[in-house]
Amino acid sequence: MGRFRDSSSSHEMPAISTASLPDIIFMLLFFFMISTSMKEVDYRVGIRPPEATELVSLEKKSLVRFIYVGNPIQKYRSQYGTESRIQLDDAFAEVPQIENYIVAERSAMPESDQDLLTVSLKIDKDCKMGIVTDIKQALRRAYALKINYSAIPRANSQF
Repeated sequence: MGRFRDSSSSHEMPAISTASLPDIIFMLLFFFMISTSMKEVDYRVGIRPPEATELVSLEKKSLVRFIYVGNPIQKYRSQYGTESRIQLDDAFAEVPQIENYIVAERSAMPESDQDLLTVSLKIDKDCKMGIVTDIKQALRRAYALKINYSAIPRANSQF
């Protein structure tokens, strides 16, 4: 006849191994880092960039501040009309506000990088040149002399 154990003796549950927990956490971290896209700004103006043949990529994007110029998107046309408008970060702006924007952005940067600030103009290709000239004058008054014009490569660039 077999032996039976005494039911009065206590049996503990074995401890759960946590050795693989860091691996699982890092795997989840990498998954979310890869699958998440960082959106910089919500466009309030429609921009169809001009085409160009000679393009150079910017090296340090952290030193670049963007000014968007174009016609308001459909959502904002009833409030702002259909004429070209300026967008700084996530808000519409006027030309006199550009100087304050540049000064604020420059003061938020480390002192060693303040002279390296580049302003990139993302302008719709059908925008009138008058507003671009006004923006350039405001940038000149704010001592933002490094200006970049954003463009896309021309599809059939034959010389």
